[in-house]
Amino acid sequence: MRHKLQSVLVVMLVLGMATLAQAQTKGFVFMASTIGPVDAGIVAVLEDQFEKETGIRVRHVGAGTGATLKMAEKGNIDLVMVHAKALEEKFVADGYGTERIDLMYNDFVLVGPPSDPAKIRGMKTAAEALKAIAAKQATFVSRGDKSGTHVAEMVLWEGAGIKPAAPWYVVYEKGTAGNAATLRYVNEKQVYTLIDRATYLSLRKEIALDILVENDKAMLNFITLIPVNPKKFPRVNHKDAMSFVKWLTNPNKGQKIISTFGKDKYGSPLFFANSKEWRKKKGIKE
Repeated sequence: MRHKLQSVLVVMLVLGMATLAQAQTKGFVFMASTIGPVDAGIVAVLEDQFEKETGIRVRHVGAGTGATLKMAEKGNIDLVMVHAKALEEKFVADGYGTERIDLMYNDFVLVGPPSDPAKIRGMKTAAEALKAIAAKQATFVSRGDKSGTHVAEMVLWEGAGIKPAAPWYVVYEKGTAGNAATLRYVNEKQVYTLIDRATYLSLRKEIALDILVENDKAMLNFITLIPVNPKKFPRVNHKDAMSFVKWLTNPNKGQKIISTFGKDKYGSPLFFANSKEWRKKKGIKE
């Protein structure tokens, strides 16, 4: 794992340096993405198909939403893909991004060991389940890294009226490595956590954890795009970034891929299309 993280950091450094020269070059878009969609594989699929159709190359670096937005604040990123509404709104309000653009969603689930010591299996809401975990002082692992997953988790704790604390509340020291790494750690310890469904499905054959609480609207996970503001950072490749955005949100292009991604392998898609154009086509009222 240590070597893997070192490799990721090296890639980030190389891409970060390269983008200064490439961002002004037509035909290259540098995107920073939250880790979940990267780990699920959908980001690479979308990038590759877009390049095949347009000739515009897109490459990404993955990080938690907080870290992703911090990178973009330096002006070396053309586009971000993130999932923490409050952080996104601040990013736009501070002038770093132009607008939040709906792309897709999936949901978070509460997972834990089959023995379920806190007896949360089948509970209807995350709030009810988190109260039970806290009352039992059953170990709960958090990414604790200001990623979109961590932000969503903290919103759920707040909704339950609880301020989680040690010793039963454990912040995973390698949480910045992403949801997959966190879920593997949770599986090793056989404890509870909040995770996105796509990560769980992609690892379910490797782990012995059950989905215990799901289908709570409070656990929906909306993923958006934000173009970096060319007025603040003239060097960004805004034109090609917007071409990618337009393709991603097109019901017959990116949205079509999103709506079926993972269905052949898992029986259901890992993400659901959610652009305004997609919703209009499907007759979904705003």
